[in-house]
Amino acid sequence: MRHIADLPVSSAHSQSLATGGSHWLATLDLGFECDGDTTRLMRREHTGPLRVQKPLYPEHTSTCHAIIIHPPGGVVGGDELRMQFDMGPNARALLSTPGAAKWYRANGHRSRQRLRVRVGTGAALEWLPQETILFNAADVVLDSLIDLEADATYIGCEILCFGRTASGEDFEQGQLQQSLMIRREGKPLWLEQGVLKAGSPLMQSPLGLGGHCVCATLIAVGRTTNPALLNTVRQQCEASSDEQGHSGVTQMKSVIIVRYLGNRSEVARRVMLAAWQVLRPALLDRDALIPRIWNT
Repeated sequence: MRHIADLPVSSAHSQSLATGGSHWLATLDLGFECDGDTTRLMRREHTGPLRVQKPLYPEHTSTCHAIIIHPPGGVVGGDELRMQFDMGPNARALLSTPGAAKWYRANGHRSRQRLRVRVGTGAALEWLPQETILFNAADVVLDSLIDLEADATYIGCEILCFGRTASGEDFEQGQLQQSLMIRREGKPLWLEQGVLKAGSPLMQSPLGLGGHCVCATLIAVGRTTNPALLNTVRQQCEASSDEQGHSGVTQMKSVIIVRYLGNRSEVARRVMLAAWQVLRPALLDRDALIPRIWNT
């Protein structure tokens, strides 16, 4: 798999980087390796406003925790974020963010986030960023590719908030384009993609957001589980939701998908964490201690 440095940069972004233009291309390339019973952050390369704090070990040295920071605090129209996470054999890491990601109005320029993940033999990555807020008139592309070796484990969570309802702002203009591909040993295991435009029928359709403004997804790929575990996940999600929210849990072979639709990001977070607290011990043989950064 190519590193971020090998990925093509558009001429517009090249000019922006060279001249200090108004649009940022930020990249972050992290490599984790297993050293005995310790996972170490062995590669940490970045350009632009994208950083990672020092490695943390709040539970055990075998699992490295790291917080990814975007110092500007928000992404404006035309900005692009590129992240690559590379897990060596038997390495384990949990990556999160210190707060919500804010995608501002496009002002005629599309913003992008590109995520590339490789998880090696016996390794595990948990990608648990906090919620993503799309401001009214944002135009955003989220593109993720997850490559897993035969017995690798991946748990990823995403919470999307359309508009800032707490501030009285709805998502009346703009769009979100998404693509997620998960491959096992180079073969497609899961693919979902789509475009959600503000004001489109899909915003109100039961096949889309169903009139809600918050949606969340947790995808877990690893060892085979049993129906009893899925029932436990469903029960915990239902108990963590509210009257306006709806949740569902599905398993397709080795992929478990947890969905939530509602109107409050704090409820979506609660539901996703409830699912994670059941799935993590089953897939990784580790208790699910909620990252401290999620409680600040």
